[in-house]
Amino acid sequence: MFLQMHFYSKELSRAVEVNVLIPEKCRTATTPYKTLWLLHGLSDDHTAWMRYSSIERYANEWGIAVVMPNAARSWYTNTAYGANYFNFITKELPEVCQGMFSGMSPAREDNIVAGLSMGGYGALKLALTCPEQYGACISLSGSFDVTRRGRAYNLEEWKSVFGYEIESALDLAGSEHDLFALAKANKEGGKLFPKLYLWCGLEDTLVDINYAFDAHLNALDVPHVFKTSEGNHTWKWWDLHIQNGVNYILNKD
Repeated sequence: MFLQMHFYSKELSRAVEVNVLIPEKCRTATTPYKTLWLLHGLSDDHTAWMRYSSIERYANEWGIAVVMPNAARSWYTNTAYGANYFNFITKELPEVCQGMFSGMSPAREDNIVAGLSMGGYGALKLALTCPEQYGACISLSGSFDVTRRGRAYNLEEWKSVFGYEIESALDLAGSEHDLFALAKANKEGGKLFPKLYLWCGLEDTLVDINYAFDAHLNALDVPHVFKTSEGNHTWKWWDLHIQNGVNYILNKD
C-alpha cells in the first residue's frame, strides 16, 4: 500500500507532504512491525526514493514500513528561520504515523533511520541525538562535512539553517550540528549507539569526509560497518546500497 499523506504540521507551521509504504505483510501482521524512516538529499524531496529507486519492491521483500518525509533544504535541523524540521522528523511525524498505523512499532529496535547525502547526514544526526529512538542507522554518501573546512556553501543559506550568528561553517564545529562532536559526546557519556552502516562510492567527492568519519568512529571504538566500492553521487549506487544496508541491519546479508 502506497499512501501520500498531507497534514498540517505544528512544528513547521504549514501543510506537509509525506510518502508512506505499508507492505501487505505489515497490513496483515498480528505483531508490531518495523519502520524505515528514509531521508532525501539536498536537491530532492519526499518523492525521490519512489521515483529513482525500487524502494517499494524492497519494502515488500523486507516486510517493513517506509516513511519518506519532505524536509526541503533543512539539513534535518530546527532551522534559524523557524521551521523545526528536527522536531518534525523525530517527534511529530512518528506520533502521526504510529497513531494512524496501529501496527507501527515505537520500540527502538524496530526503527531504522536512513538517508543519502544530506539525508545521510540527517540520519546520523537523528540517530546520535536520539539514540533511544533509533536502533539502526544507514548513511549513503553522507555529507558529514557541514562543519568542516573545504566545503563549498552559500553562507547566507547556512545562516538561515544553522544560525544567523555564524560567520563560517567552522563556527559549527563542536555544536549540535557536528556529527564528529556528537559521536564523541555520546561515547564519553556512555550513551547508546545504533547499529551503524555507512557506505560511500570511491568516485564520490564526499568519500574523504566519509573516510574521516570512519576513522573517528574507530578512534572512539564505536562498532560500525563502513564500506566503499565503485560508485559516484548518483541513484544507480544508492538504489543498490540501500538494499545492502537494510539487509545488513535486518541480518539478511
